[in-house]
Amino acid sequence: MRHVKIILMTFLLLALLLPTIGWGKQAQEFDNNRARLLGHMIQQQLSRNHYSQKPTDDNLSHAAFDLYLKQLDFQKRFLLLEDVAQLKGYQDLIDDSIRRGRLELPKTGRNLLIQRIDQVEKMTEELLQEKIDYQLEEALETDPEKLTFVADEKQLRERWRKILKFQILSRYLNLREDEVGVDDDGALLPVTAEKEQELLKQAEEKVAKANQSMFQRMRDETVQDHYDRYLNAIARAFDPHTSYLPPEGKEDFDIQMSGSLEGIGATLREDDGYIKVVKIIPGSAAYKQGQLEADDIILKVGEGSAEPVDITDTRIRDAVALIRGKKGTEVRLSVKKPDGRRLVIPIVRDVVEISETFAKGTTIRDEESKRTFGYVKIPSFYRDYSGKTNRNVTDDLRDELKKLKKENISGLILDLRNNGGGSLSDAVSVTGLFIKTGPVVQVRSGDGRIRVMSDDDRGIEYDGPMIVLVNRFSASASEILAGALQDYGRALIVGDEHTHGKGTVQALLDLDRYVNLRGMEKYMPLGAVKVTIQKFYRISGESTQEKGVTPDVVLPSRLDGLESGEKYLDYALTWDHIGSADYQRWKASPQNIDKLKQLSSMRLGKSEDFHEIIVAAEEANARREQTEQSLRLSDMVAEREKLRNAEEGLSPHSAMGAGMDNDKDKDPPSLDEEIAEDPYVTEGKLLLLNLLAS
Repeated sequence: MRHVKIILMTFLLLALLLPTIGWGKQAQEFDNNRARLLGHMIQQQLSRNHYSQKPTDDNLSHAAFDLYLKQLDFQKRFLLLEDVAQLKGYQDLIDDSIRRGRLELPKTGRNLLIQRIDQVEKMTEELLQEKIDYQLEEALETDPEKLTFVADEKQLRERWRKILKFQILSRYLNLREDEVGVDDDGALLPVTAEKEQELLKQAEEKVAKANQSMFQRMRDETVQDHYDRYLNAIARAFDPHTSYLPPEGKEDFDIQMSGSLEGIGATLREDDGYIKVVKIIPGSAAYKQGQLEADDIILKVGEGSAEPVDITDTRIRDAVALIRGKKGTEVRLSVKKPDGRRLVIPIVRDVVEISETFAKGTTIRDEESKRTFGYVKIPSFYRDYSGKTNRNVTDDLRDELKKLKKENISGLILDLRNNGGGSLSDAVSVTGLFIKTGPVVQVRSGDGRIRVMSDDDRGIEYDGPMIVLVNRFSASASEILAGALQDYGRALIVGDEHTHGKGTVQALLDLDRYVNLRGMEKYMPLGAVKVTIQKFYRISGESTQEKGVTPDVVLPSRLDGLESGEKYLDYALTWDHIGSADYQRWKASPQNIDKLKQLSSMRLGKSEDFHEIIVAAEEANARREQTEQSLRLSDMVAEREKLRNAEEGLSPHSAMGAGMDNDKDKDPPSLDEEIAEDPYVTEGKLLLLNLLAS
């Protein structure tokens, strides 16, 4: 475990602050002997180091096979039932195969997939030669989970007929918007019948070209590419944060340690055939643009006004290669939102604006009571381990608190919304700014050893009433801080029905370090495995894993009902608890929380802002349930207008907090402007007034 300890603290910071890992290099030639060695080493490292101590057995094989099949054809657009049946012959054998160096499954899967890609390509060419009835009332099921693999080529042809029609109609709407235009409210301008036919013809041609490129890109994936994904499926069967990074991925990950690359500033992951946004980097181009959010699926990538490229069923390294680019250039992302909305998001690439990642504060004045309250936003738990600046969130927050105390604040709002975590040591030291001394978090290793991390600094930087704002995207170190302050009774936690629920620690293991057999050096580099090695527990003994932190006062969110968080990920580690640490609750802890909930609920019932949020959440849930997409042209035009109106209604209360102005010619809003109309900050202020009155 020596290498684990060396890398651990660096990795904790990297996991939050760094831009997307790139995967742009050509995969090396496949070598059976190297593959056998690699499989053996990954199995060995996961068995030894993973927190769960899972055995490599049939249960793990079934989980790995499930993940492997999903990444091979999650959308069920290529494989037939007979292909799946053939592949299922391996689902009990993965554990034995990886130990013995047998590589049949990824090779068989690749061969079957390429065979079906060739068939589908021919089908689509034939289908596009046929007349398409755009007024026919029919629908396409868009949720792969509700689909089954088709039984034969006839059913496959019918599935692709509908897929093509949907692609054409979607492209038509984009062309109509670009060439005919929209009015001042963003509604499509009228179009003549002749122009409509012209645009539909253009759309058909563009779809044909885009699919040809996609089919070729999928065929170009090598045996090594498929084997790497197979190994990653085995790693992810341990838990969703454990993964295999091939050499080019490991190399690019290392590059991130010394600086940032120009791009949009979003962390992405390959998720069952889709490219999904994990988080937005504070201060990045995507962060400043404001529309791209965690859990969005990126369907297409376009360079400026150029034709967009479909990136479904694309490896993440190829997707990232398209998304990355030079500062000042524009990339257009076609995105599917978790609630079903589809939109095109233009982002001007830029480097991360470091100042935007730092903690920053301001004051909020309540004119009725004549009281002043402090507000501090913490985008991440950052720490410069390079020693170049020694900048860290603890010192910055301490400075902000000193400024706010000079303003004679009566209470403090600490905003952890969308804070994905970062430095573990700073989660502890930030907690220490608000308590005298005591334990903050318990860390349990796979062998059962428990380490209690405590604040030993007897100084308290702020001892007044506190509100902590959280949401579904508050994760890891944010949950440690919120959980500790809640357990101590030091602050009232306010926000979404739960936080993200990431209560695990990962380490990056360079596989080359473990090559100890003579003559095996020729197979290097082997890449790395990112492996879960520890689990976080609150001082009360409850894990933050899976459940996250439940706020004392739950507020409505437009994301209510969205399956977002650790508990919705495949094979996530489960919640459990250990013994409580020895700690004393804050003497002035919030009293009568039930009364505070009641007062908050009464205000929410009269709030227009929260009424809009509740209605938006209900409409989003209805859209999520309605996964059948109409394929009639008039229906899609009407739906486009309906979703446009929904998007306009959501902007003031987005998951990013207050709405952002997407006019790139305007300066970004100040912190005061961001929170001025934020209903969550307003409710936080009113809860502070309730605390002071109790």
